Amino acid sequence: MCGICGIYNLNHREGIDKSRLRKMTDILSHRGPDDEGFLIDGNMGLGHKRLSIIDLSSAGHQPMANEDKTVWIVYNGEIYNHVELRKELVQKGYEFKSHSDTEVILHLYEKEGENCLQKLNGMFAFLIWDKRKRKIFAARDRLGIKPFYYYSDKKKFIFASEIKAILKYGIKAEPDFSAINDYLAFQFCLGEKTFFKGIKKIEPGHYLILKDGELRVRKYWDLDYSIDAKQSEKEFIEELSNLIKESVKIQLRSDVPLGAHLSGGIDTSIVTCLASRYFNFKVPFKTFTGFFPFGKEYDERKYAKLVSNRTRSQYFEISPKSSDFVNILPKLIYFMDEPAGGPGIFPQYFVSKLAAKNVKVVLGGQGGDEVWGGYTRYLIAYLEQALKGAILGLQEEGKYVVTLKSIVPNLGILKGYASTLQYFWQEGIFGSMDERYFRLIKRMGNMGEIFADSFLKKIQDDSSSLTDFKKLFNYPNTPSYFNRMTHFDIKTLLPALLHVEDRTSMAVSLESRVPLLDHRILELSTKIPPTMKFKGGEAKHILKAAVKDFIPKEILERKEKIGFAVPLSEWYRKKEVKTFLRAVLLSKKARERGIYKIEGVKRLLEGERKFGREIWGLLCLELWFRNFIDKKI
Repeated sequence: MCGICGIYNLNHREGIDKSRLRKMTDILSHRGPDDEGFLIDGNMGLGHKRLSIIDLSSAGHQPMANEDKTVWIVYNGEIYNHVELRKELVQKGYEFKSHSDTEVILHLYEKEGENCLQKLNGMFAFLIWDKRKRKIFAARDRLGIKPFYYYSDKKKFIFASEIKAILKYGIKAEPDFSAINDYLAFQFCLGEKTFFKGIKKIEPGHYLILKDGELRVRKYWDLDYSIDAKQSEKEFIEELSNLIKESVKIQLRSDVPLGAHLSGGIDTSIVTCLASRYFNFKVPFKTFTGFFPFGKEYDERKYAKLVSNRTRSQYFEISPKSSDFVNILPKLIYFMDEPAGGPGIFPQYFVSKLAAKNVKVVLGGQGGDEVWGGYTRYLIAYLEQALKGAILGLQEEGKYVVTLKSIVPNLGILKGYASTLQYFWQEGIFGSMDERYFRLIKRMGNMGEIFADSFLKKIQDDSSSLTDFKKLFNYPNTPSYFNRMTHFDIKTLLPALLHVEDRTSMAVSLESRVPLLDHRILELSTKIPPTMKFKGGEAKHILKAAVKDFIPKEILERKEKIGFAVPLSEWYRKKEVKTFLRAVLLSKKARERGIYKIEGVKRLLEGERKFGREIWGLLCLELWFRNFIDKKI
């Protein structure tokens, strides 16, 4: 893991301001405290902060060049199949001076050009400066695990792992109200947008080329939802099981100590059970768990300890307090650059901090819910469709439908979700699938009661969010409601959660890996019929079948798993948190900003539905304005 940044002046005669490049690089120090490097080559400047994981020697230093110094790279990530790729390249006559995966990318680019991306298995964001062709080639991994931001105008191209480094160059921080509109609706931004006007991100599975003053962005990978009707469920299960095992095995490659996040749910249990099986270090495998002492919906230690005991791992736990929430949230928004995702960012940071005291690399379970249908909202959506089909006699999905009869045995999972069901159905029922799912994931209620009319005009309105949502949701050739829901979440929510994963780990100089997001696993998932993936409305049906032989039965049969929930409803009633909320959202700054209807904010603070996200969204938005618009980075 590393921090990368750089400046390219389109005027070839204009040199690089070394002091600006230094400031950009320094602000990324938390991403790479082990080493730093710079390249200034005429109108190109590159900066790098290194967190050493593979080949800890100076041979892994970046920026790195090929033998004749005509091709340079700065890179953040891990290529897990670098061993196999190195062997292929050596057979083709390429020589290596290091054992790093960085050099593998460099030589693979020399051999394959942009097509090198098709052979990389890993998480990555990199920029290659090809001096011979005077060309910039930059890319981001298929799922968006590692970040890449850039600013481009007719004079310069500036890029970095984090937006704050681009601002450090001197780019003015201005709000992009279209992106803020996305955030208020979904709590993430769609497409290449960021909260900052003029600053974009390379989308997952995309690359860019800058040559002769022309910047082109291209997609190199996407999911294909063509169903494989020939393969049996048993064959899919066996293939999936083997892929998961292979992914965990190659992601254990490291020259430094590793551990794993362990929540007690299926996904982290899969990773922990397999990692501990393949782990060959002389020290015990370590696991890290977070909890809140507010009852079983916030405390899953029972299951985490069960898995830890079965795998004989060394168990560590932490319980963040409400005082921690008050003290650390403004700092977390700074590390994030822009808000994304829900309150899970808060405990995730503390678990990462705990892990960083004991290991340098941690494996997590991200992706299991989005790929295999683990969210309760999928069941809620299908409950409505099953009722609609039973009452109106409709079969909108044909052979992919989940019937009312088949879904009944799984409805017990919805115990405790009465407020969610009430919210979902309070403004209609039996509408089109896209509009109903939009209702399910919409995070902000009636914005007209909370935000000033002038602000709502700036960010457009709710209908614009719905229009943008429909374009993504109604993706061509995605048979079934289930595939459309998971596709939307893979393309939008998942990158937001990976954003959180990256920032909470990098803030404490910890590398985080996500074995369940090996692209081969996702490519298999889209071929499997939805009737197998979401059989009878059972979350993660086929995933459970694929892992049943190596995770405890008690984990497989859990019914009450709800994710890393944070007791915000309980904390909002505590004096210190209530004081904090009022100090931020009802402050003189907030009133003068002209964004909020203060009376509406007051009403919201008096009571929000359990697991509601309105207060959280407002709080993060206001803290972002304070961190980046009010202050100068």
